[in-house]
Amino acid sequence: MRTRRATTISVVFANCLSLAIAGQANAQPAGEGASPDSRLDELQRQLDLQTTQLEHLRDDITAQEQSVAGLQRAINDERLRLTRGRGGQDGAPLPQTPVQQPVPAPRPLARSGQDPTQGPPEQPVGRAPEQDLRPPEIAQIFDQPGVLTPPGKFVLEPTLQYGYSSSNRVALVGYTIIPAILIGLIDVRQVKTTTGTAVLTGRMGLSNRMELEAKVPYVHASSDTVSREIFTGTAVDKAFHSSGHGLGDIEATLRYQLNHGGPDKPFYVGWLRYKSRTGKDPFEVVTDCVTRCVANATGTGLPLELPTGSGFTAIQPGLTWLYPSDPVVFFGSLSYLHNFERHDVSRTVLTGAPPEFPQTVTEPIGDVEAGDIWGFNFGMGLALNEKASISIGYDSAIIGRTKQNGEDAPGAVRITLGTLLLGASYRFSERHTLNVALGVGVTEDTPDVVLTARVPITL
Repeated sequence: MRTRRATTISVVFANCLSLAIAGQANAQPAGEGASPDSRLDELQRQLDLQTTQLEHLRDDITAQEQSVAGLQRAINDERLRLTRGRGGQDGAPLPQTPVQQPVPAPRPLARSGQDPTQGPPEQPVGRAPEQDLRPPEIAQIFDQPGVLTPPGKFVLEPTLQYGYSSSNRVALVGYTIIPAILIGLIDVRQVKTTTGTAVLTGRMGLSNRMELEAKVPYVHASSDTVSREIFTGTAVDKAFHSSGHGLGDIEATLRYQLNHGGPDKPFYVGWLRYKSRTGKDPFEVVTDCVTRCVANATGTGLPLELPTGSGFTAIQPGLTWLYPSDPVVFFGSLSYLHNFERHDVSRTVLTGAPPEFPQTVTEPIGDVEAGDIWGFNFGMGLALNEKASISIGYDSAIIGRTKQNGEDAPGAVRITLGTLLLGASYRFSERHTLNVALGVGVTEDTPDVVLTARVPITL
């Protein structure tokens, strides 16, 4: 743009100089035999004419600067439209040669005596290059996509997710005589949990900068706990199995692009997510008794049916950034999730009483507030060719302590989750793309493995 502006200014000054020389040449014959007053009038008329021409040229330069700025914004919008995933990808590298609009040529200087407002018709300068193919898509590895759905487009994204986690627990119940001798019992448990989730996601582009998303999950979970009965002194391992399936927590997210990005300029997308508690929560399922149930056996304190929801309504604001730097795209996000407090919560406990007595009893818990969550992630994507791409990233979340009746719940601690993510994407057509992401837990509280497959379909 600077080069074009300098060229225009040079043309203006060159034409002004030529007009000045022509004016002097025309003034010489008129000066012979003419009175001084008529000569001054002629020079004043030429000066007024040139002043008018310069004013028109100044207006042309201002109009062309505005046109160039508008074209630059249009090019940025076109780049952003091309990078938008057509299926909600995390981003894509910018095209090397964007489509350019014809730029009107500067208005030439009028000759002496010619109306400066009339000139030759404006002609386009140069030739628009051919439009590149759609840039390669970057594999989505995070739950929140980095770019928006084009306006007027609807994306339907079925997702399947498989997760597996295992943990060991050792509890010492007794007292020690010396550090090497324990008088009491040891409770050792191994908990293995498998979760399968099917999610149907819909995204609608409301404008160039806004989209609305809704998620409806269906959850199937199973858990196996291997332990030895505490307080019994048995040497036999026992397995406790429980499972649950049903509708999960429905979510809705509104995203808005905050700025105009461009080459080596970041895009910022702010979003607000609402999570309901439509799934069966942990307080609705029946819990195995925590006191002695039958004869010499004890309860496990574990739910007889696994919940499919968190049990808390939550709202989560966040900010996602996308930085294209050919051939790599960097992306990430920062978010904060707030769980709303629940009042007068109670749970149902299995008593293990004889058949003539009630088998369950309601146990009041009080007011419960789950810990809020600070989350952040970052990653980078690389296009391998026009159809395939890979991504790598890290996702982390810090979960606060759960509070019961205004105080920290028994055993509540702050938890840090960390997941290393690898993803791959392959575009089958303009409407169908396959994304696969593998998450590996890097902390003990994180699921060992999470495998996710998405198939965004643009309608």
